[in-house]
Amino acid sequence: MNLYAELSKIRLSLLVVMTTCAGFIMASPLGIDWVILLWTVLGTTACAGSAAALNQLAERTRDMKMHRTIDRPLPSGHLSRAHAFIFGVVLAYIGVAILSFGANIGSAGIALLTILIYVFIYTPLKPYTSFNTVVGAIVGAMPPLIGWVAASDSIGPGGWILAGILFIWQIPHFLALAWMYKDDYELGGFKMLPAVDISGELTARVTVLTSVCLIPMALFMTIADATGLLFAISGILLGSFMTLRSLSFWRARDIASARRLFFASIIYLPLLLAMMLIDRQTIPWIELGANNV
Repeated sequence: MNLYAELSKIRLSLLVVMTTCAGFIMASPLGIDWVILLWTVLGTTACAGSAAALNQLAERTRDMKMHRTIDRPLPSGHLSRAHAFIFGVVLAYIGVAILSFGANIGSAGIALLTILIYVFIYTPLKPYTSFNTVVGAIVGAMPPLIGWVAASDSIGPGGWILAGILFIWQIPHFLALAWMYKDDYELGGFKMLPAVDISGELTARVTVLTSVCLIPMALFMTIADATGLLFAISGILLGSFMTLRSLSFWRARDIASARRLFFASIIYLPLLLAMMLIDRQTIPWIELGANNV
């Protein structure tokens, strides 16, 4: 069981589900349908596990060259390629089916598109261009849209802003991780930005710029009447915290400062989502739409 949990990257999948739940709850200002939320969580978890398994299948030979991934189920030989393929495909089928029948077709479509982009675009790009980080950030921005569409059968301004926050957040998060393991990524043949940016100047500047952008993105949620003043203040403080960590990384450009930035990003996201849910507002355009049905 532990092998399949590792193959599906269960901890990362739970982070994906957390953002999906946030999207669902934010799109449910008139009352949360807990049954549909449960189906949405189950379906998204299965789809996230599918993407992780199929990604590891595609990167098996490269993972064998990297210290941090050599003990994964496939490169270590504990699971066969056939097992991983069947496991990934079955999980995708189950996840999309659950979302289709338990939530709606729109959320299932977004989940399927997420898997396809992750496996057939993001994964193949990793050995060829550092632009893969941007594509990966697009994939990571889609789970909250799954939740939003599952709850409201549409995507409103708040949904796009939430996805935008997730997109921007992932860039300093991933670049910090890539800097921490840049030697490993080089061994695996992945063209991550830190692996080709020897001085780290460009990598560090990108982390600062994207961290700064988190502040106005959070404020847009309040401007859109999706959240109140409490979230706006929280967004400023948390975005400033990320920015300070990014500036520290820019000055030092070492493993220790990258690690601090990485852990800051891990702290940032759940706190921001928690404050968003605590301070969520009744979104006028959703309420108006519900009254017109």
